[in-house]
Amino acid sequence: MHISQALETVLVNSHTVDFDSLSDVLDPGLIETGLSIAGVSTIRTRRLPMEQMVWAVLGMALFRNMSIKQLVSQMDILLPGKVPYVAPSAVVQARQRLGYEAIEHIFNLTAGHWNQQADHPNWCGLTLLGVDGVVFRTEDTPENSAAFARTKSHTGEACYPQIRMVCQMELTSHLLTASRFDSVDTNEMILAEDLIPHTSDNSLTIFDKGFYSLGLLYKWQSTGEQRHWLLPLKKHTQYEVIRSLGKQDQLVRLTTTPQSRKKFADLPHTIEARLLTKTIKDKEVKILCSLVDPMRFPAADIVDLYSTRWEIELGFREIKQSMLQNTYTLRSRKPDMVKQELWGVLLAYNLIRYQMVLMAASLGKDITPSQLSFKESASYIVFQLATLPYVAPGRVPRVVMNITEMASYFLLPGRRERCYPRCIKSSKQKYPVRKKNAGQLN
Repeated sequence: MHISQALETVLVNSHTVDFDSLSDVLDPGLIETGLSIAGVSTIRTRRLPMEQMVWAVLGMALFRNMSIKQLVSQMDILLPGKVPYVAPSAVVQARQRLGYEAIEHIFNLTAGHWNQQADHPNWCGLTLLGVDGVVFRTEDTPENSAAFARTKSHTGEACYPQIRMVCQMELTSHLLTASRFDSVDTNEMILAEDLIPHTSDNSLTIFDKGFYSLGLLYKWQSTGEQRHWLLPLKKHTQYEVIRSLGKQDQLVRLTTTPQSRKKFADLPHTIEARLLTKTIKDKEVKILCSLVDPMRFPAADIVDLYSTRWEIELGFREIKQSMLQNTYTLRSRKPDMVKQELWGVLLAYNLIRYQMVLMAASLGKDITPSQLSFKESASYIVFQLATLPYVAPGRVPRVVMNITEMASYFLLPGRRERCYPRCIKSSKQKYPVRKKNAGQLN
Protein backbone atom coordinates (compact mmCIF):
# COMPACT_ATOMS: atom_id res chain seq x y z
CA MET A 1 0.00 0.00 0.00
CA HIS A 2 1.50 3.38 -1.06
CA ILE A 3 1.71 6.31 1.34
CA SER A 4 -0.36 8.49 -0.98
CA GLN A 5 -3.06 5.80 -1.06
CA ALA A 6 -2.99 5.60 2.73
CA LEU A 7 -3.43 9.33 3.00
CA GLU A 8 -6.37 9.24 0.61
CA THR A 9 -7.84 6.49 2.80
CA VAL A 10 -7.57 8.80 5.81
CA LEU A 11 -9.43 11.48 3.87
CA VAL A 12 -12.20 9.06 2.84
CA ASN A 13 -12.54 7.46 6.26
CA SER A 14 -12.14 10.67 8.27
CA HIS A 15 -15.79 10.48 9.32
CA THR A 16 -14.93 7.42 11.41
CA VAL A 17 -12.70 9.43 13.76
CA ASP A 18 -12.63 12.98 14.99
CA PHE A 19 -9.38 13.71 13.15
CA ASP A 20 -8.62 14.65 9.56
CA SER A 21 -5.38 16.57 9.91
CA LEU A 22 -3.01 14.23 8.12
CA SER A 23 -4.87 14.75 4.87
CA ASP A 24 -4.31 18.47 5.42
CA VAL A 25 -0.63 18.00 6.18
CA LEU A 26 0.06 15.76 3.19
CA ASP A 27 -2.78 16.60 0.85
CA PRO A 28 -2.15 14.89 -2.53
CA GLY A 29 -4.09 17.73 -4.16
CA LEU A 30 -1.43 20.26 -3.09
CA ILE A 31 1.25 18.05 -4.59
CA GLU A 32 -0.59 17.85 -7.91
CA THR A 33 -1.14 21.62 -7.90
CA GLY A 34 2.55 22.30 -7.28
CA LEU A 35 3.55 19.95 -10.10
CA SER A 36 1.13 21.57 -12.52
CA ILE A 37 2.37 25.10 -11.67
CA ALA A 38 5.94 23.96 -12.33
CA GLY A 39 4.84 22.34 -15.59
CA VAL A 40 6.06 18.90 -14.59
CA SER A 41 4.25 16.11 -16.40
CA THR A 42 3.27 12.97 -14.50
CA ILE A 43 3.53 9.84 -16.63
CA ARG A 44 1.62 7.10 -14.87
CA THR A 45 3.28 4.33 -16.89
CA ARG A 46 6.62 4.98 -15.24
CA ARG A 47 7.66 3.09 -12.13
CA LEU A 48 8.45 6.44 -10.47
CA PRO A 49 5.80 9.04 -11.35
CA MET A 50 6.40 12.60 -10.20
CA GLU A 51 3.89 12.46 -7.32
CA GLN A 52 5.85 9.60 -5.83
CA MET A 53 9.19 11.34 -6.38
CA VAL A 54 8.01 14.17 -4.13
CA TRP A 55 7.94 11.60 -1.32
CA ALA A 56 11.49 10.52 -2.22
CA VAL A 57 12.71 14.12 -1.86
CA LEU A 58 10.93 14.34 1.50
CA GLY A 59 12.53 11.06 2.51
CA MET A 60 15.99 12.48 1.80
CA ALA A 61 15.35 14.97 4.60
CA LEU A 62 13.63 12.57 6.99
CA PHE A 63 15.95 9.57 6.58
CA ARG A 64 19.45 10.99 6.33
CA ASN A 65 21.24 7.67 6.83
CA MET A 66 19.58 5.96 3.85
CA SER A 67 20.66 5.99 0.24
CA ILE A 68 18.16 7.10 -2.37
CA LYS A 69 17.69 3.47 -3.41
CA GLN A 70 16.87 2.46 0.17
CA LEU A 71 14.46 5.41 0.47
CA VAL A 72 12.42 4.29 -2.50
CA SER A 73 12.06 0.83 -0.96
CA GLN A 74 11.48 2.06 2.61
CA MET A 75 8.72 4.50 1.62
CA ASP A 76 7.19 2.05 -0.87
CA ILE A 77 6.76 4.65 -3.60
CA LEU A 78 7.23 2.32 -6.57
CA LEU A 79 4.30 1.48 -8.76
CA PRO A 80 3.73 -2.29 -9.21
CA GLY A 81 5.93 -3.92 -11.83
CA LYS A 82 7.64 -7.10 -12.84
CA VAL A 83 10.55 -6.54 -10.46
CA PRO A 84 10.25 -5.21 -6.88
CA TYR A 85 13.09 -2.70 -7.26
CA VAL A 86 14.33 0.07 -9.52
CA ALA A 87 17.85 0.95 -10.62
CA PRO A 88 19.52 3.82 -8.71
CA SER A 89 20.14 5.60 -12.01
CA ALA A 90 16.38 5.62 -12.65
CA VAL A 91 15.83 7.41 -9.34
CA VAL A 92 18.45 10.02 -10.24
CA GLN A 93 16.82 10.58 -13.63
CA ALA A 94 13.41 10.89 -11.97
CA ARG A 95 14.77 13.55 -9.60
CA GLN A 96 16.15 15.47 -12.56
CA ARG A 97 12.80 15.34 -14.35
CA LEU A 98 11.08 16.58 -11.20
CA GLY A 99 13.45 19.55 -10.79
CA TYR A 100 13.47 21.96 -7.86
CA GLU A 101 10.74 24.40 -8.89
CA ALA A 102 7.98 21.83 -8.28
CA ILE A 103 9.16 21.27 -4.68
CA GLU A 104 9.43 25.04 -4.21
CA HIS A 105 5.82 25.53 -5.34
CA ILE A 106 4.62 22.69 -3.09
CA PHE A 107 6.45 24.26 -0.14
CA ASN A 108 4.86 27.66 -0.78
CA LEU A 109 1.38 26.14 -1.17
CA THR A 110 1.61 24.04 1.98
CA ALA A 111 3.23 26.84 4.01
CA GLY A 112 0.35 29.17 3.19
CA HIS A 113 -2.26 26.48 3.82
CA TRP A 114 -0.80 25.27 7.12
CA ASN A 115 -0.31 28.77 8.53
CA GLN A 116 -3.93 29.62 7.69
CA GLN A 117 -5.16 26.46 9.40
CA ALA A 118 -3.06 27.00 12.53
CA ASP A 119 -4.53 29.22 15.24
CA HIS A 120 -1.42 31.25 16.05
CA PRO A 121 -1.31 33.36 19.22
CA ASN A 122 -0.77 37.05 18.54
CA TRP A 123 0.46 40.17 20.28
CA CYS A 124 -1.87 43.19 20.11
CA GLY A 125 -3.54 41.62 17.07
CA LEU A 126 -0.22 41.06 15.25
CA THR A 127 1.25 37.73 14.21
CA LEU A 128 4.85 37.42 15.39
CA LEU A 129 7.30 36.62 12.57
CA GLY A 130 11.06 36.32 12.56
CA VAL A 131 13.57 36.65 9.71
CA ASP A 132 17.16 35.43 9.84
CA GLY A 133 19.78 33.68 7.75
CA VAL A 134 21.59 30.36 7.88
CA VAL A 135 24.33 28.72 5.78
CA PHE A 136 24.46 25.19 4.35
CA ARG A 137 27.42 23.38 2.80
CA THR A 138 27.27 21.47 -0.49
CA GLU A 139 29.36 18.68 -1.94
CA ASP A 140 32.67 19.86 -3.38
CA THR A 141 31.99 19.13 -7.06
CA PRO A 142 32.94 21.23 -10.11
CA GLU A 143 29.25 22.01 -10.79
CA ASN A 144 28.58 23.15 -7.23
CA SER A 145 31.82 25.15 -7.12
CA ALA A 146 30.78 27.02 -10.26
CA ALA A 147 27.29 27.78 -8.90
CA PHE A 148 28.02 28.51 -5.23
CA ALA A 149 30.82 30.59 -3.69
CA ARG A 150 32.99 29.79 -0.70
CA THR A 151 33.46 31.93 2.38
CA LYS A 152 36.87 33.45 2.96
CA SER A 153 38.69 34.43 6.12
CA HIS A 154 42.20 35.30 7.25
CA THR A 155 42.96 31.56 7.42
CA GLY A 156 41.98 30.96 3.80
CA GLU A 157 39.05 29.80 1.72
CA ALA A 158 36.41 27.35 2.97
CA CYS A 159 36.65 23.75 1.81
CA TYR A 160 33.03 23.48 0.64
CA PRO A 161 30.80 25.59 -1.62
CA GLN A 162 28.07 27.13 0.51
CA ILE A 163 24.49 28.37 0.23
CA ARG A 164 23.03 31.28 2.15
CA MET A 165 19.38 30.89 3.12
CA VAL A 166 17.05 33.48 4.65
CA CYS A 167 13.83 32.17 6.21
CA GLN A 168 10.70 33.75 7.62
CA MET A 169 9.18 31.89 10.55
CA GLU A 170 6.03 32.21 12.66
CA LEU A 171 7.69 32.37 16.07
CA THR A 172 5.07 30.71 18.29
CA SER A 173 4.78 27.56 16.17
CA HIS A 174 8.16 27.53 14.33
CA LEU A 175 6.25 27.07 11.08
CA LEU A 176 8.18 28.47 8.13
CA THR A 177 6.17 30.90 6.02
CA ALA A 178 8.70 31.60 3.25
CA SER A 179 12.35 31.11 2.32
CA ARG A 180 14.88 32.23 -0.27
CA PHE A 181 18.43 31.03 -0.85
CA ASP A 182 21.35 31.64 -3.17
CA SER A 183 25.12 31.48 -3.20
CA VAL A 184 26.82 32.42 0.06
CA ASP A 185 28.18 35.64 -1.48
CA THR A 186 24.61 36.98 -1.81
CA ASN A 187 23.69 39.56 0.82
CA GLU A 188 21.03 38.54 3.35
CA MET A 189 19.05 41.74 2.82
CA ILE A 190 18.69 40.98 -0.90
CA LEU A 191 17.21 37.60 -0.04
CA ALA A 192 15.02 39.13 2.69
CA GLU A 193 13.53 41.55 0.16
CA ASP A 194 12.14 38.56 -1.77
CA LEU A 195 10.19 37.53 1.36
CA ILE A 196 8.05 40.69 1.36
CA PRO A 197 5.32 39.29 -0.97
CA HIS A 198 4.93 36.31 1.37
CA THR A 199 4.52 38.45 4.51
CA SER A 200 1.00 38.50 5.91
CA ASP A 201 -0.88 41.63 6.92
CA ASN A 202 -1.35 42.43 10.62
CA SER A 203 2.08 41.07 11.49
CA LEU A 204 5.21 42.11 13.34
CA THR A 205 8.50 40.90 11.86
CA ILE A 206 11.49 40.81 14.20
CA PHE A 207 14.92 41.22 12.58
CA ASP A 208 18.46 41.01 13.81
CA LYS A 209 20.40 44.28 13.68
CA GLY A 210 22.27 42.99 10.63
CA PHE A 211 19.12 43.62 8.59
CA TYR A 212 19.14 47.36 9.29
CA SER A 213 18.28 48.98 5.96
CA LEU A 214 15.79 51.82 5.85
CA GLY A 215 14.89 50.95 2.27
CA LEU A 216 14.13 47.34 3.17
CA LEU A 217 12.21 48.28 6.33
CA TYR A 218 10.13 50.95 4.60
CA LYS A 219 9.23 48.61 1.75
CA TRP A 220 8.38 45.90 4.27
CA GLN A 221 6.03 48.25 6.10
CA SER A 222 4.41 49.95 3.11
CA THR A 223 3.70 46.89 0.95
CA GLY A 224 0.63 45.70 2.92
CA GLU A 225 -1.64 46.63 5.81
CA GLN A 226 -0.22 46.76 9.34
CA ARG A 227 3.07 45.08 8.45
CA HIS A 228 5.34 46.22 11.25
CA TRP A 229 9.02 45.60 11.94
CA LEU A 230 11.30 45.61 14.99
CA LEU A 231 15.07 45.37 15.40
CA PRO A 232 17.88 46.60 17.71
CA LEU A 233 19.33 50.02 16.97
CA LYS A 234 22.81 49.85 15.47
CA LYS A 235 25.56 51.78 17.16
CA HIS A 236 26.33 55.24 15.82
CA THR A 237 22.98 55.47 14.02
CA GLN A 238 22.05 59.12 13.49
CA TYR A 239 18.51 60.19 14.32
CA GLU A 240 16.48 63.24 15.31
CA VAL A 241 14.08 63.14 18.26
CA ILE A 242 10.64 64.46 17.24
CA ARG A 243 8.92 64.16 20.62
CA SER A 244 8.79 62.01 23.72
CA LEU A 245 6.06 59.39 24.01
CA GLY A 246 6.91 58.43 27.58
CA LYS A 247 9.79 57.49 29.80
CA GLN A 248 12.62 56.18 27.57
CA ASP A 249 10.13 56.16 24.69
CA GLN A 250 10.70 58.51 21.76
CA LEU A 251 9.41 59.20 18.27
CA VAL A 252 12.47 59.73 16.06
CA ARG A 253 13.19 60.73 12.48
CA LEU A 254 15.74 58.81 10.40
CA THR A 255 17.29 60.21 7.21
CA THR A 256 17.72 57.85 4.27
CA THR A 257 20.83 57.82 2.11
CA PRO A 258 20.96 58.77 -1.59
CA GLN A 259 22.09 55.23 -2.40
CA SER A 260 19.04 53.68 -0.72
CA ARG A 261 16.68 56.17 -2.42
CA LYS A 262 18.20 55.24 -5.75
CA LYS A 263 17.65 51.53 -5.09
CA PHE A 264 14.13 51.93 -3.63
CA ALA A 265 12.23 54.36 -5.84
CA ASP A 266 9.41 55.07 -3.36
CA LEU A 267 11.69 55.60 -0.38
CA PRO A 268 11.11 59.06 1.18
CA HIS A 269 13.86 61.37 2.40
CA THR A 270 13.03 60.70 6.06
CA ILE A 271 11.26 57.94 8.00
CA GLU A 272 9.59 58.18 11.38
CA ALA A 273 10.06 55.32 13.85
CA ARG A 274 9.79 54.59 17.55
CA LEU A 275 12.85 54.22 19.73
CA LEU A 276 12.58 52.52 23.11
CA THR A 277 15.32 52.16 25.71
CA LYS A 278 15.39 49.67 28.56
CA THR A 279 18.06 48.55 30.99
CA ILE A 280 18.25 44.76 31.17
CA LYS A 281 20.80 43.21 33.53
CA ASP A 282 22.81 46.45 33.77
CA LYS A 283 22.90 46.75 29.99
CA GLU A 284 21.09 49.42 28.01
CA VAL A 285 19.06 47.99 25.13
CA LYS A 286 17.66 50.20 22.38
CA ILE A 287 14.92 48.89 20.10
CA LEU A 288 13.78 50.59 16.90
CA CYS A 289 10.35 49.71 15.51
CA SER A 290 7.45 50.92 13.37
CA LEU A 291 4.94 50.60 16.24
CA VAL A 292 4.48 54.36 16.60
CA ASP A 293 1.01 54.24 18.23
CA PRO A 294 1.67 54.29 22.02
CA MET A 295 -1.97 53.68 22.89
CA ARG A 296 -2.22 50.42 20.94
CA PHE A 297 1.33 49.15 21.48
CA PRO A 298 2.51 49.50 25.12
CA ALA A 299 6.17 50.35 25.52
CA ALA A 300 6.64 47.93 28.44
CA ASP A 301 6.19 44.91 26.18
CA ILE A 302 7.95 45.97 23.00
CA VAL A 303 11.56 45.64 24.19
CA ASP A 304 10.86 42.20 25.68
CA LEU A 305 9.44 41.06 22.35
CA TYR A 306 12.89 41.04 20.80
CA SER A 307 13.85 38.00 22.87
CA THR A 308 11.31 35.96 20.88
CA ARG A 309 13.55 36.35 17.82
CA TRP A 310 15.65 33.57 19.32
CA GLU A 311 12.89 31.13 18.36
CA ILE A 312 14.05 31.19 14.73
CA GLU A 313 17.57 30.26 15.89
CA LEU A 314 16.06 27.30 17.72
CA GLY A 315 14.25 26.39 14.50
CA PHE A 316 17.53 26.36 12.57
CA ARG A 317 18.99 24.15 15.27
CA GLU A 318 16.05 21.76 14.93
CA ILE A 319 16.64 21.53 11.19
CA LYS A 320 20.40 21.08 11.27
CA GLN A 321 20.98 19.10 14.45
CA SER A 322 17.79 17.15 15.06
CA MET A 323 16.33 16.53 11.60
CA LEU A 324 19.53 16.44 9.53
CA GLN A 325 21.45 14.76 12.37
CA ASN A 326 24.36 17.23 12.23
CA THR A 327 25.12 16.34 8.60
CA TYR A 328 25.56 19.94 7.51
CA THR A 329 26.78 18.99 4.03
CA LEU A 330 23.94 18.34 1.60
CA ARG A 331 24.19 15.10 -0.34
CA SER A 332 23.32 16.35 -3.86
CA ARG A 333 26.15 16.87 -6.31
CA LYS A 334 24.56 19.25 -8.84
CA PRO A 335 23.18 22.77 -8.22
CA ASP A 336 19.59 22.06 -9.28
CA MET A 337 19.48 18.93 -7.15
CA VAL A 338 20.97 20.88 -4.21
CA LYS A 339 18.10 23.37 -4.49
CA GLN A 340 15.61 20.52 -4.74
CA GLU A 341 17.08 18.89 -1.65
CA LEU A 342 16.92 22.15 0.32
CA TRP A 343 13.28 22.77 -0.59
CA GLY A 344 12.60 19.19 0.47
CA VAL A 345 14.29 19.85 3.83
CA LEU A 346 12.10 22.90 4.43
CA LEU A 347 8.96 21.03 3.34
CA ALA A 348 9.76 18.09 5.62
CA TYR A 349 10.45 20.43 8.56
CA ASN A 350 7.13 22.20 8.06
CA LEU A 351 5.37 18.85 7.75
CA ILE A 352 6.62 17.84 11.19
CA ARG A 353 6.03 21.26 12.68
CA TYR A 354 2.41 21.43 11.51
CA GLN A 355 1.75 18.04 13.02
CA MET A 356 3.18 19.41 16.27
CA VAL A 357 0.77 22.36 15.98
CA LEU A 358 -2.10 19.86 15.94
CA MET A 359 -0.57 17.95 18.83
CA ALA A 360 -0.29 21.13 20.91
CA ALA A 361 -3.87 22.10 20.04
CA SER A 362 -5.09 18.75 21.35
CA LEU A 363 -3.57 19.57 24.77
CA GLY A 364 -5.40 22.89 25.22
CA LYS A 365 -5.11 26.56 24.34
CA ASP A 366 -2.39 27.25 26.92
CA ILE A 367 0.10 24.93 25.19
CA THR A 368 2.14 26.21 22.23
CA PRO A 369 4.05 23.97 19.77
CA SER A 370 7.34 25.37 21.04
CA GLN A 371 6.64 23.66 24.38
CA LEU A 372 6.89 20.22 22.73
CA SER A 373 10.20 18.44 22.19
CA PHE A 374 10.99 18.63 18.48
CA LYS A 375 13.49 15.79 18.55
CA GLU A 376 11.14 13.32 20.23
CA SER A 377 8.06 14.48 18.32
CA ALA A 378 9.88 14.30 15.00
CA SER A 379 11.17 10.79 15.72
CA TYR A 380 7.68 9.58 16.56
CA ILE A 381 5.99 11.30 13.61
CA VAL A 382 8.61 10.04 11.13
CA PHE A 383 8.21 6.53 12.49
CA GLN A 384 4.44 6.70 12.01
CA LEU A 385 4.84 8.01 8.46
CA ALA A 386 7.38 5.32 7.65
CA THR A 387 5.06 2.53 8.80
CA LEU A 388 1.98 3.77 6.91
CA PRO A 389 2.76 1.72 3.77
CA TYR A 390 2.59 -1.46 5.87
CA VAL A 391 -0.61 -0.61 7.72
CA ALA A 392 -3.94 -2.04 6.62
CA PRO A 393 -6.25 0.72 5.25
CA GLY A 394 -8.75 0.18 8.03
CA ARG A 395 -6.09 0.88 10.68
CA VAL A 396 -4.73 4.08 9.12
CA PRO A 397 -7.11 6.43 11.05
CA ARG A 398 -6.10 4.70 14.30
CA VAL A 399 -2.40 5.23 13.57
CA VAL A 400 -3.06 8.89 12.82
CA MET A 401 -4.99 9.30 16.05
CA ASN A 402 -2.06 7.91 18.04
CA ILE A 403 0.08 10.87 16.98
CA THR A 404 -2.05 13.38 18.86
CA GLU A 405 -2.73 11.01 21.74
CA MET A 406 1.03 10.91 22.43
CA ALA A 407 1.28 14.72 22.52
CA SER A 408 1.41 14.99 26.31
CA TYR A 409 4.42 12.67 26.36
CA PHE A 410 6.50 15.22 24.42
CA LEU A 411 5.84 18.21 26.72
CA LEU A 412 9.02 19.97 27.84
CA PRO A 413 9.59 21.48 31.29
CA GLY A 414 9.58 25.25 31.56
CA ARG A 415 12.55 27.04 30.07
CA ARG A 416 15.19 28.21 32.50
CA GLU A 417 16.30 31.82 32.49
CA ARG A 418 20.00 31.44 31.80
CA CYS A 419 22.52 34.10 30.86
CA TYR A 420 25.98 33.48 29.48
CA PRO A 421 27.91 36.76 29.26
CA ARG A 422 29.96 37.19 26.13
CA CYS A 423 33.70 36.83 26.52
CA ILE A 424 36.50 37.72 24.14
CA LYS A 425 38.07 34.59 22.72
CA SER A 426 41.58 34.45 21.35
CA SER A 427 41.62 34.47 17.56
CA LYS A 428 42.92 31.48 15.66
CA GLN A 429 46.57 31.72 14.71
CA LYS A 430 47.50 31.30 11.08
CA TYR A 431 50.78 29.64 12.07
CA PRO A 432 51.32 27.08 14.84
CA VAL A 433 52.52 28.48 18.15
CA ARG A 434 55.81 27.00 19.24
CA LYS A 435 55.75 25.99 22.90
CA LYS A 436 58.67 26.87 25.11
CA ASN A 437 60.48 24.08 26.84
CA ALA A 438 61.23 24.01 30.54
CA GLY A 439 64.67 25.57 30.10
CA GLN A 440 63.31 28.61 28.25
CA LEU A 441 60.77 29.36 30.98
CA ASN A 442 63.51 30.40 33.43
